[in-house]
Amino acid sequence: MPEMTESSGSGPTRTQAGVKEKPAEQPAASPLLARASDLRQQLRWVPLGAGLMALVIGLGYIFEGLLPHLYHRRLRGLSDIVPGTLVNLTRTTDVIIGVLLLMLSHGLRRRKRRAWAAAVLLLAFGFVVHAVLPIIGHTVTHAVVLRPVHPLQIGGTAILLVALCAFRQQFYAVGDRRSRWRALWVLCCLIVADLIIGLSALTIIGGLRGNYSLGQRLYTVIMNTLGFSGPVQFVSEGRTDHFGFVTGGLGLLTLFLAIYMFLRPSAPACRLQPADAGRVRTLLDRYGEQDSLGYFTLRNDKSVLWSPSGKSCIGYRVLSGVMLASGDPIGDPEAWPGAIHAFLDEAARHAWVPAVIGCSELGAEVWCREGNLTALELGDEAVVRAADFTLEGRAMRNVRQMVSRVAKKGYTAEIRRVCDIPQSEINRMVRQADSWRGSPTERGFSMALGRIGSPEDDQCVIATATLDGVLRAMLHFVPWGSDGLSLDLMRRDRSATPGLNDFLIVEAIKAAPELGVKRVSLNFAVFRAALERGERIGAGPVLRAWRGFLIFLSHWFQIESLYKFNAKFCPEWVPRFLVFPGTRDALRIGIASLEAEAFLVWPTVEIRRIGRRLGLHRLARRMARPARRAGPS
Repeated sequence: MPEMTESSGSGPTRTQAGVKEKPAEQPAASPLLARASDLRQQLRWVPLGAGLMALVIGLGYIFEGLLPHLYHRRLRGLSDIVPGTLVNLTRTTDVIIGVLLLMLSHGLRRRKRRAWAAAVLLLAFGFVVHAVLPIIGHTVTHAVVLRPVHPLQIGGTAILLVALCAFRQQFYAVGDRRSRWRALWVLCCLIVADLIIGLSALTIIGGLRGNYSLGQRLYTVIMNTLGFSGPVQFVSEGRTDHFGFVTGGLGLLTLFLAIYMFLRPSAPACRLQPADAGRVRTLLDRYGEQDSLGYFTLRNDKSVLWSPSGKSCIGYRVLSGVMLASGDPIGDPEAWPGAIHAFLDEAARHAWVPAVIGCSELGAEVWCREGNLTALELGDEAVVRAADFTLEGRAMRNVRQMVSRVAKKGYTAEIRRVCDIPQSEINRMVRQADSWRGSPTERGFSMALGRIGSPEDDQCVIATATLDGVLRAMLHFVPWGSDGLSLDLMRRDRSATPGLNDFLIVEAIKAAPELGVKRVSLNFAVFRAALERGERIGAGPVLRAWRGFLIFLSHWFQIESLYKFNAKFCPEWVPRFLVFPGTRDALRIGIASLEAEAFLVWPTVEIRRIGRRLGLHRLARRMARPARRAGPS
């Protein structure tokens, strides 16, 4: 393999003649100019230790705020001046600081710059309240020396504050700018909701001591939301406690949700730009035969990162704080390290977890070498060589019988490229195929294109099965270089004869020579080796237990069924790998992978659909009609 010329790091480069050239001297880079992915591997104990200390100190603040007797001795002098108010203020502040430090501890572990700034402000404020405020109280009131109740708490706060300031360069991960406005929008909406709920609660609970004005009630709601009391008084102390609990809980919930929205992992809106798509197609024309998953980089919901030379790129999505790529980098293998470094830099810059799903063995080696990552064999891809495929033999008996049964029923197959099919016919096929879907959720990420019949995908292949002129099944293949196809999706009418997918795959392989195709990639079988070896005689108890667990998961995920379906065609099994930083991030990467493949779909609230059901769109149209008739003044 040629030498990697785009890898980061200094050293002599090799010219075409094979003579070493001394690299140009460059000024020494400061720590701030170092690569973010390199910083991610340096001083890892700093963010981990800061996160752990923030967690412990936060728990200490919460316990201290929930135990009011700890404050009687410390704030005795100031409580004589402002009885009750300052004690309640300090208790509420401690609980809020503690909970916020718990939330920020995760961001500190991920080197988030926003979490660092917020933690510094909270720790400084807590130090002032717990160390400076008692001294001021002693100076003003001349009371007995006020000794802090928990010197370890104050000492830990000071130590963490100094450490964060000393190692501030280790917290470099930036956040999404849009999250600031989202957090502000959520905060404003929740504040309005808190005021409405609080005013409604005053009316519902009742039992007020007097007839209070709207301003007094509004002020009381605001003060109770902040943890204090207002001018509105209840006759019963139970109602007072109940109202304080409701409004105080709403205030804490508002604060926590706003902080969460501010610190949540940024997830950019992934969208393949036309310029990037054109450059990716150019690379696929030259290097597309290297990876059967390369064409799926053209999914509309993927973003693309390029190597410095532009000779290689990586498609990815960001889900649940994971920067997830699929397949091998596209382009010249010599430029793969440059694209991988750009990928890792972007992940580290935003505190995303880098991961790759479904890369080849060569791709896994390059990823692990260049990114100091770990590889796990995820499964195998079924590849059929058209020249070696035959229906003869005992191993193909099941497929041969299926194909023969379907053919006797009168089904006919037609294998065509998209450029040879009229667009009107493609639209009819897509509408018909959509009606067969059992769920509106479209699954797929690493081996799914997400569209059919686009003019840019004119070299894709569509295989259709018809009965008496009616479409009953359809397969869609994407190009794999100039002489291969990769299966994208399979859809069929559930009321049709079983075996239509087998029939179409066989017909597509038979038509491969006419299309100039030598190899066809079928579905991906997850953990195929475990399923195959676990059912053999002599398999150990661990392997049998692992196979049993996979079969149990097959009730929800197509694990065993895809393996058995692919195995019927006696394919060549090509291993595929999952590349990730380490076991610590395995759970998050697994969730992100399931979310990318649409096996895990989070519930969403569709405001527009709810509005249509409530008839709000009709009301909006009626309100808009007078304005349209009036026209500009």
